[in-house]
Amino acid sequence: MTFDLNALAPVIAAEEVALRRAGAERGDRIGWIGLNDPSMIALLFACERLGLTLVPLNWRLAADELQWIAEDAGLRLVRFGPDSGAVPPRPAPDEARCDALLIGYTSGTTGRPKGAMLSAEALRANAENAAQVFGFTPEDHVLTVLPLFHVGGLNIQTVPALLAGARVTLLPKFDPDGFFDAMASLRPTLTLLVPAVMAALVNHPRWPAEDLSSLRAIGAGSSEVPLALIQAFHDRGIPVQQVYGMTETSPIAIAQTRSEALAAPGSIGRAAPLCEARIGAAGEIEIRGPNVMSGYWRRPEETAEALRDGWFRTGDVGHQDAEGRFWFTDRLKRVIISGGENIYPAELERVLHELPGLRECAVIGRADPRWGEVPVAVVVATPEFDEARMAAHFERRLARFKHPRGVIRVDALPRTALGKVQVEKLRGLMEGG
Repeated sequence: MTFDLNALAPVIAAEEVALRRAGAERGDRIGWIGLNDPSMIALLFACERLGLTLVPLNWRLAADELQWIAEDAGLRLVRFGPDSGAVPPRPAPDEARCDALLIGYTSGTTGRPKGAMLSAEALRANAENAAQVFGFTPEDHVLTVLPLFHVGGLNIQTVPALLAGARVTLLPKFDPDGFFDAMASLRPTLTLLVPAVMAALVNHPRWPAEDLSSLRAIGAGSSEVPLALIQAFHDRGIPVQQVYGMTETSPIAIAQTRSEALAAPGSIGRAAPLCEARIGAAGEIEIRGPNVMSGYWRRPEETAEALRDGWFRTGDVGHQDAEGRFWFTDRLKRVIISGGENIYPAELERVLHELPGLRECAVIGRADPRWGEVPVAVVVATPEFDEARMAAHFERRLARFKHPRGVIRVDALPRTALGKVQVEKLRGLMEGG
């Protein structure tokens, strides 16, 4: 499925007609569920023209979860892409009106997800950020493999590339062979990946022999990108441009240009061109700019907590170096407080990734009667992974109070569709660990 904005024009017009015939009125919310398909992007542009709000739905959610979002959003209609692969939620229309173009529901690590309201202006500001970060031209060809129901797959490269006159190819969903086949036949110039996808490619038998030379760079984000994965792409001559942000920032807030990716691997970059970024209280990264959400749908208290004086509080800890680059430390909510000391799981995970035989890992806190909490490593590993070697390695690398006090082996880490580890599900392992 390769297309540009001109090719999409008749599809957009058809979507407008269909929405009008269905009785959709300005301010209504329209749900969409399905695998990656140009009709979803056409629906977004049709919603902009008609003053409607698109609510992308994650087809991986359970039926009850989808229905809850449909009712929370007050969906007037639900549109389905080909092979939607999910139990369709029922519309739940109400009379409330929304000025946003897009409501992106957050993953909801605790409690129910919240709907971040993104205006048309926010999406256009985000597209300008993307255009300057990636240097889009009409000659570019973007390969999209991440799901469009997340703002990452939709807004980091896909929509911005179309607005810049470039072509886009959508894969219905990620598959390593499909990715390599598309690289060979279509020769795209840019793509966006997350660490789990990068690892699947690097560890695939086709990785050493495939010709990836058409790629001038890849974007990467969603969660911290291990340096070993960055280096694997750099060794192939492909810069890894990290992009930092979230649903609430459309999502591009901090990013690397191609030159920054090569100069400072591991950094998340500098504030995006239309953004301001700063380190606030407790080291929290804060963002301000026209790409930031207007608030959470029907959540005034949560909105007031997240947005203060125009600054969005990300919930992430980071720091800024002398060159002005930002570096991610960890999620505030993941911080383990052990004997009064703050332990950042991401710091331990970086050390774990240096060990042989480790495929995936996550560090979480376990209740401890003496220290309050202690860190525990949850690992996906081969028999080569040795806990005694791990302990010796940590002795050289980190202070004793930061060392994992236990190891839980699992077959796979629970992840969201964009590869983020679902920490709450891991905490459920503590009873059995």
